[in-house]
Amino acid sequence: MSQPQAGQPAPHFEGFNQKGEKVSLKDFAGHKLVLYFYPKDDTPGCTAEACSLRDNHDVFLSKGLKVVGISTDSVKSHDKFVNKFNLPFDLIADEDQTIVNNYGVWIEKSMYGRKYMGTNRVTFLIDEQGVVQHVIEKVDTKAHAEQVLKVAGW
Repeated sequence: MSQPQAGQPAPHFEGFNQKGEKVSLKDFAGHKLVLYFYPKDDTPGCTAEACSLRDNHDVFLSKGLKVVGISTDSVKSHDKFVNKFNLPFDLIADEDQTIVNNYGVWIEKSMYGRKYMGTNRVTFLIDEQGVVQHVIEKVDTKAHAEQVLKVAGW
C-alpha cells in the first residue's frame, strides 16, 4: 500500500502496546497525534529518536499532542525498551507487519549489498479528525522532537 500524504485520512491501526493493552487510531479521536514508525527497539538511531521525543514529551502534551511509536518488534521487546529508557508514550507491536504495510513504510532496504524488508523511519502528524497533516520522511533522530514541533506548527 502507498504511504498516506498530507490531506488524506490516516489508515486505521490497531495493535498491542508494551503493556499488552489494545491501542487503535480511534483512541486518539479529538487529539493531535505524532505517529512515528521506527525500525528496531534499543538500536542507536531508534533510541536517539525515542529519547528526543521523551525529553520533549511535556512540550508535546502542552500543545495537545499525543505520541505513539510503532515497530515490528514484540510487546515484550517494547516493554524492555520503554522501561530501559523511561519512555512516557506507547509503543505498538506490529509483528505481522499489518500496520507498517497499511502506512506504506514496509520497504525493501539494503545493507552491505544484502536486500531485506524493513520499516522505513517515517513520522505522520495526524489531526483531531484523523487526517494526516504532515509527513516527515527525513527524520533527524537526535533532534526529532524539535523537527516535529517545527514542521507541525501546532
